[in-house]
Amino acid sequence: MSSRRQREPRKKPRNQSFEGRYIWHSAADDRQLADACVDVQAGRYLSASEALRSAADDFGLRAHRSLVLASEAWDSDLTERWVAEEPCAESALLWARVAVLRAVRAAETGDDRATALSRIALSACQQAADHAPQDPTPWVAQLSLSRFHRSFDPAPQGLLTAPSGPWRLLSHILRLDPWNREAHHRFLSIYFPRNGGKASEVWDVAAFLSQRAPSGSPLSLLPLVALVENYNPSAPLAYKMWEQPPWSTAALSIYHKWLPHVPGYRFTPVVDLSYLAHALVMARKEFEARAAFMLMGPYASRMPWSAFGAPEEQLTKARETCGLTVPGGS
Repeated sequence: MSSRRQREPRKKPRNQSFEGRYIWHSAADDRQLADACVDVQAGRYLSASEALRSAADDFGLRAHRSLVLASEAWDSDLTERWVAEEPCAESALLWARVAVLRAVRAAETGDDRATALSRIALSACQQAADHAPQDPTPWVAQLSLSRFHRSFDPAPQGLLTAPSGPWRLLSHILRLDPWNREAHHRFLSIYFPRNGGKASEVWDVAAFLSQRAPSGSPLSLLPLVALVENYNPSAPLAYKMWEQPPWSTAALSIYHKWLPHVPGYRFTPVVDLSYLAHALVMARKEFEARAAFMLMGPYASRMPWSAFGAPEEQLTKARETCGLTVPGGS
């Protein structure tokens, strides 16, 4: 979440136990976002406009909502219609998100339209930035395209591997919002081996970015993300990595310094809680992992669980290890 409004008193306690099934939707307990997603699926954009406008002073929430809404709108003409009928910061932002999502999917699948869609996406990001010069989100969206353009800058001092990358773009984003969560995660993903990067660079960038963040920041989880991305099941005792002192210590530090802030978040940070719960379970810290699961309630994300098998099966196994109930008693 953005440093501007990371925490806010919640109106009701989080669900700590549940029956039924996991809730995988990215909106989680953000009811305004969930309702807006339903409307977007029906071809309506009014509630999407309200959801984005009400998050204008919370860049982390605005980024998350625009990304989730784009995932619902990318295969329709809703954003094109909205921009044409009501050109504003919110319609331009969602159009930029949708355009980037289309361009990324085209590039990943080898679609012949990838280059053209990338040009459209870059133009859409610039238009969104022009509508809201103080909002980092259009620039964050643009980071998604960087790994395909590969027009990288030299790394700043302090990185052992000196990995080139879109450092100037990241610096611009961080001038607008120094601890922008999505920007840091999206930048790190450029170096994932599955995206053409190198494992050594993932470690280096994750350490560099997390160490500059303030104590108690969710950015402290970046090394845990790197650990999952570099997981090689064929390596000897690969699953034992989380039990090693550097990683078990890191997970416990996040548990003590970040987890206590979570009850004050506006909405449940499901993905971050999932990475922490997973790391604690793998480190055999079931008591601490249980606390993270309790804060998640019924909400679930496919990562990091999908890196180790079927996500629901992996999540259920982890909950059972902590002595927690699982959906449907399965």
